[in-house]
Amino acid sequence: MALRGPPYDGRARVPAGRQPAYPGGPTEHVRGALLAGADQRLTVRLSVGPPDPILGIMISSEVAPGFLTVGQATARAVALRANERDRLGRTFLVFGPAGAGKGAFVEDLLALLLCTVNDRSARPCNTCAGCRTARSRTHPDLVVGSPEIWRDMRSTGESLVAAARRWLGGTAGAPIAGERRVVLIEGADRAGEQIQNALLKALEEPSDRHVFILVADEPNRLLDTVRSRCQPLRIGPVSRAELSAWLMDHELLPREQADALARLSDGFVGRALSLVRQRDRLEWRRRVQRELLDLLHSGRAARFASARELLDNAARSLPVAADAASPEPMPQDGQGPDGAETVRTPSSVQRAVATAIVEAWISLARDLMVANAGRADAAPTGELIPELPDVARRLDVRQVAGFIGLLEEIHGGLAQNASPRLALEVAMLAWPTISGT
Repeated sequence: MALRGPPYDGRARVPAGRQPAYPGGPTEHVRGALLAGADQRLTVRLSVGPPDPILGIMISSEVAPGFLTVGQATARAVALRANERDRLGRTFLVFGPAGAGKGAFVEDLLALLLCTVNDRSARPCNTCAGCRTARSRTHPDLVVGSPEIWRDMRSTGESLVAAARRWLGGTAGAPIAGERRVVLIEGADRAGEQIQNALLKALEEPSDRHVFILVADEPNRLLDTVRSRCQPLRIGPVSRAELSAWLMDHELLPREQADALARLSDGFVGRALSLVRQRDRLEWRRRVQRELLDLLHSGRAARFASARELLDNAARSLPVAADAASPEPMPQDGQGPDGAETVRTPSSVQRAVATAIVEAWISLARDLMVANAGRADAAPTGELIPELPDVARRLDVRQVAGFIGLLEEIHGGLAQNASPRLALEVAMLAWPTISGT
């Protein structure tokens, strides 16, 4: 029985008895509603042992200690080793692309830092008040900020920069309940230079009782002086086997569907869950890839027209355009000289759209090379486009390899504010041509 709930970001939730809200996870809000008055802490485990006859889940009175994030063995080992040696850094930079699972890892890191058990090797225990309130972000020693929060806290006439500086000044207080105060800044890479310079001053203040966690999609947008003071923790893709197993357990998917989604998402938990919950995104990806295959028989003019049409129709045809846009003005890199807030422009949405197009093309091109080598069964795009093996046999793999290399350069350029339309047109020049039908 597949349970559906609020968008889930890859973390295994640990609800506490009497906790009034169960904000995440595909089953947590259901079980929380049924057991809101229970005295015993509960863990929801999917597909482990005999299932609940109604909910299809198993309830255990034990909560496993340690990180609950899917994958991320390296980042996890770095944090746990530093904790056991009592050498946790003062500033962490958790970075990785959107959909990689940064939120889940940050939740684990917060629990590690605010856990109260004496045995460091047992942290996070996931049962103490420190762990529970850290994961629910209600711990008195946790302060959370972001460009959006600073925007909302502005007083009349106050600039975004001034609001951010005021917020940073308020983080300097002593811990209230635990060993340290944790300052979490989400979207740090979206802060302008003036705000980052103010942050740098806070990072330079000597204190053994404060820990900063910066979260960024694109760490290269942070000042070098900020990055140099951080312990980097990269959040990357999960192995396909591990992600497939996780999808079967947590989304109750059949093995074949879980395997296909693990391949299509390139191992990113958030992307896989988006594909599960947003079927229109999967259909859009199929259309973009099929159109690229159709352009194998087209000339330059038709290819350029196709690239323009994809971008011009993005707002109504591409699901990720809604992700890139915001119903309210969002702060962008850099503010005006008076600290005034700037807002997202249509080009910001177009860059997000172009990035999604390029990622779909890279996935298709890689699968064409795999299918050309006789391993069509290992090409996930074949799940969406059955004729992929036939097309692959007609292509020069050297040209396809060159196309992939160019797309990877373009992907990086889009992160540096390259022109979306020009980027796609350049890619079209390198896409191979097949004569005939």
